[in-house]
Amino acid sequence: MGSSSLPQPSLDAHLPAAPVVRVRDLRKTYQVPQREAGLAASFRSLVRRQMREVAAVDGITFDVAPGEVVGFLGPNGAGKTTTLKMLSGLLYPSSGEVHVLGHVPSRRERAFLRQITLVMGQRQQLLWDIPVADSFELLRAIYAVPIDSYAGPWPS
Repeated sequence: MGSSSLPQPSLDAHLPAAPVVRVRDLRKTYQVPQREAGLAASFRSLVRRQMREVAAVDGITFDVAPGEVVGFLGPNGAGKTTTLKMLSGLLYPSSGEVHVLGHVPSRRERAFLRQITLVMGQRQQLLWDIPVADSFELLRAIYAVPIDSYAGPWPS
């Protein structure tokens, strides 16, 4: 018999897609001055400042698959903003591994920067008496974001 003209299934068709965001044991620590009460302690800190280490992000690990929508929820000081800044390359991690779209964000490669956008806002920017989609639409109009470059996950 001759060879079949039917397409052969790809062997990797059943493999899951590589994550677009891959984070392993990500950490960010800061050295902050230790403050003691009293006038004498204030003068001593001018000569010899005592420092302590504060963990802003403490060993997080996660993946984001292509097309997956995620949100960061947590109390103030939980490391949400710090994590997003490391994912976008605005901050260097103290340790751990970060890959976004196949790039290491802290390298700030042109090919990476052309593919990302980071918009950070406060919940005060949302209008609480209208639906979220309408609130985003209002902000789109205020900031003159062209409708063809604005895509939300919500139905029109």
